[in-house]
Amino acid sequence: MRFTSVLGLELSQILTYAPLTPLVFALAICFPIQRGNWTRRSLLHLSFALAFTIAHSTLRGMTPYAAWDAKLGGFVSGIWNSQAHIFEIKWKIFRNLFLTNVVDDITGTYVPIVLVAHAVSYYRKFRDRVLHSAKLETQLAKSHLQALKSHLQPHFLFNTMHSISALMLTDVKAADRMMTRLSDLLRLSLESSGIQITCLSRELEFVAGYLEIEKVRLGERLNVVFEVAPETLDSQVPSLLLQSLVENAIRHGISRLSAGGNVWITARHDGPDLCLLVRDNGPGLVQSADVTTGTGLGLRTTRERLQTLYGNGQSFEIHDTPNGGVEVCVRLPFRIEPQLSTDEAVFDGTTSSREAPNSGLPNITKVSS
Repeated sequence: MRFTSVLGLELSQILTYAPLTPLVFALAICFPIQRGNWTRRSLLHLSFALAFTIAHSTLRGMTPYAAWDAKLGGFVSGIWNSQAHIFEIKWKIFRNLFLTNVVDDITGTYVPIVLVAHAVSYYRKFRDRVLHSAKLETQLAKSHLQALKSHLQPHFLFNTMHSISALMLTDVKAADRMMTRLSDLLRLSLESSGIQITCLSRELEFVAGYLEIEKVRLGERLNVVFEVAPETLDSQVPSLLLQSLVENAIRHGISRLSAGGNVWITARHDGPDLCLLVRDNGPGLVQSADVTTGTGLGLRTTRERLQTLYGNGQSFEIHDTPNGGVEVCVRLPFRIEPQLSTDEAVFDGTTSSREAPNSGLPNITKVSS
């Protein structure tokens, strides 16, 4: 046989599968064989396979290499009479093609196409399940974070209202000033109600407003020092993180000292981390079981939020200081990211370039280090 004859024979055998393959693939996707229907679907695909063989034999019979004619010493078509040069359907050729190819077409072509289609289908379903599971986990994390944050907001509000209630009987003007500042803080809180991550400068602004309220209550007994490195102002921090730590330092530390005391708020860039420190010179951990164990509502919620947001990429430590008082150290990944909408990811945020809170508060000093 000449090379052209061999090539033509092979192409007539192989290329005639091409127009049928997408159809078989689609049938396998539409009628998958599963555990509950394998008998019925297997019989259905057997009928499809027979139809596939008939279609393939028909297409091959229409080529010039449908069958070998020993009398002519060459290949002939099933629809063309090469001697008379007329169209003539030779049913015997089509029958022989079907009988000689039915096993090979089913086992060697149809079944592999169905197997590939099932593999692709299962892969797509697996990928969809993974994506769906990831979305559910993200939504669950968002819901958990929002619930934790919603715990902090009433906690802060109730404590502040309790302070205002105590002042109403002794100093109405001071209580009125606290109410005014509280309304400003609630406005800031509502503006960031859907935000889990904010920039440090905005968090410091909120803390400064809270300290004004505490300053009305404690007066000269409270002195706060900000030690904030300028490069950290646009770094990303969980919303209400510092406020809860500062509130804890004042309520469990400074308020227990008759002469008052100091609170230091420090932010610095330490390698790949943002280091936040809140320190007071109060009575120390022994005086409060909640602070000692870190199980108070504010600290417990803060721990859970940090774990949910950063996993093992964060650390939260609370311990006594050598000179008396308590120090809380929080380490977070140092990130400065562009502004994101609140529903894009768990790590929602804003990076508005605000200055750190001004030093208009009495006895509050800002030190840029």
